Amino acid sequence: MEFKEIKIEDLSFNPFNKIGKQWMLLSAGTEENCNTMTASWGGLGIMWGKQAATVYIRPQRYTKEFVDNSELFTISFLAEDYRKALNFCGSFSGREVKDKWEMAGLHPVAVDGTVGVDEAEMIFVCKKMYHQEMKPECFDAPENDAKWYPDKDYHTMYIAEIQKVLVKGE
Repeated sequence: MEFKEIKIEDLSFNPFNKIGKQWMLLSAGTEENCNTMTASWGGLGIMWGKQAATVYIRPQRYTKEFVDNSELFTISFLAEDYRKALNFCGSFSGREVKDKWEMAGLHPVAVDGTVGVDEAEMIFVCKKMYHQEMKPECFDAPENDAKWYPDKDYHTMYIAEIQKVLVKGE
């Protein structure tokens, strides 16, 4: 099935379930040289008058290099049937395995100069607007620093404009 573009206003899902429970794959690069990773931290909303996605990437994640070197990245949402692939992409680095895509049973698909996941039900094409490394001195609730960053490997936060929403066609 091919992807078709829809208006973002036509979306009807709970972002807390979609991101926090179903998870998403964050991908960047070209079809020939790309990586993807599972993410379950992020948000959707309005920033600077634009529909925006916020994602968080730890410094050791291989996908971060692709996001940092690209203007665009994608967020792909997959059906529950792909839970094993999501688990795999969250547990193994593209640096450590020969072909992460193949081992996960997934395929990159070219989308507007970047890549998404061909098996996805929905893909957001995102253009970076801002990024910032999280800093320990900025925690207003210090218990979150202690709980989530025992190794002091603070996420980089990326705020991106959602430029396009693609869904699988009928």
